[in-house]
Amino acid sequence: MVKNFSEMEKDILQKITPTSNERKTLNSIVQELTHLIQQKIREKNFPITTKLVGSIAKDTYLRTALDIDLFLLFPLTYSKQDLGSIAISIGEEILKNTEKCYAEHPYIRGNYQGFKTEIVPSYRIESSSQKLSAVDRTPLHTKYIQQELSESQKNDIRLFKQFLRGIGCYGAEAEVEGFSGYLCEILILKYNTFHNLVRSAQDWRVGTILSLSSDPGSVFATPLIFIDPVDAERNVASALSPEKFSFFVHACKAYVKKPGTTFFFPNPIQPWSLSQIKEKLRSKTIVGIQFSKPNIISENLFPQLRKATRSIQELCEQSNFTVYNTTFHLSPTNITIILDIKSERLSKTTKHLGPPITMKKNAEEFIQKWTSHPRAIAPPQVRNGRLFVTIVRKYSDIQPLLQENLNALSMGKHLDAIIKKKYFILTKEELVQKNLRLFWTENLDKKMPWGR
Repeated sequence: MVKNFSEMEKDILQKITPTSNERKTLNSIVQELTHLIQQKIREKNFPITTKLVGSIAKDTYLRTALDIDLFLLFPLTYSKQDLGSIAISIGEEILKNTEKCYAEHPYIRGNYQGFKTEIVPSYRIESSSQKLSAVDRTPLHTKYIQQELSESQKNDIRLFKQFLRGIGCYGAEAEVEGFSGYLCEILILKYNTFHNLVRSAQDWRVGTILSLSSDPGSVFATPLIFIDPVDAERNVASALSPEKFSFFVHACKAYVKKPGTTFFFPNPIQPWSLSQIKEKLRSKTIVGIQFSKPNIISENLFPQLRKATRSIQELCEQSNFTVYNTTFHLSPTNITIILDIKSERLSKTTKHLGPPITMKKNAEEFIQKWTSHPRAIAPPQVRNGRLFVTIVRKYSDIQPLLQENLNALSMGKHLDAIIKKKYFILTKEELVQKNLRLFWTENLDKKMPWGR
């Protein structure tokens, strides 16, 4: 099939497609690594086979971003604990700068000959019905794409992946909450070309269901649903957040209307001066919470960070503070959670509504509770047939609310431990600092990546 790529898209493909020499080098390194792993397996007399998976195995990788993913396939008789310990022991002998990671069972990642590498244990299965852990499907995914994908569609996949990278939507990991490589591949299988895909995606709505079969099967409560052709019980798009889904649809509309190189390679953000940031923030009320960054992998950190921002927002809203937005910033050593709020201070008193006077039992209980209550400034009264009482707020200033309650919030194991030790409440003036210039510019400028 002849692709109608524009000259601009052809130039992008030339930049991101591996050259023949790069392919030879990578293939040689993969063979060398596989041989070393198999050697260790033979030495230890394990009944394990190896399988190259991911974009390298499917030849859908970008020359500018690639990882080596090698799976160790175990018989079903092995325990998950054994899978993890064996894979880690082999990886520690071969890889450099190793890091132990955890999914349903441990695996290891590190560096081999300059390439990011993961060695992942899984069970050797023939169909998804045999799976004992989530990663067991991955070799089946690789086999499926290798069988179904045409040679010409590999360029469409590369172009689509670079498009997603350019707009910040590529990757299913917790840090991004975007499109996985496998989702990119089956989307091209679904729509055949990159152009068909972006044109069709303009009309996606929350709850869009896609499938490579006529029967979509299961339904999931996510913005996009794509039924896994290898496992009908799985939604391949489950990691895609509502924010990234909406942003992607918007980007597709913009690209169809006016294609450009900056969708694939956006211009870098030029940080504003501190005086510009101060001027933009002049009408806003901002409060920050800063604490040390735990030494954990991003897959564990980002879910806890999102949980923390939700918990803090809920705490503020329960005390009637209006929160417009919550964001966070990571530096190498610190985390800063930033609240954009209506006001730092509320009135000293508030009206607390009770039941209608027609609900006699509830009305009696309300009167009994609030008559002579230490926070009530007067006995309960009736207005428009409903009881109310004017009470002194427990917190009329957001800073004491945060200072006295952050320790009690549930933010995740690692963040809870750090916040119980030490944290700082920061004012707007303290948040306008040099190391946050890029953060504030990106958040306040509101330009799309392709429009910078």
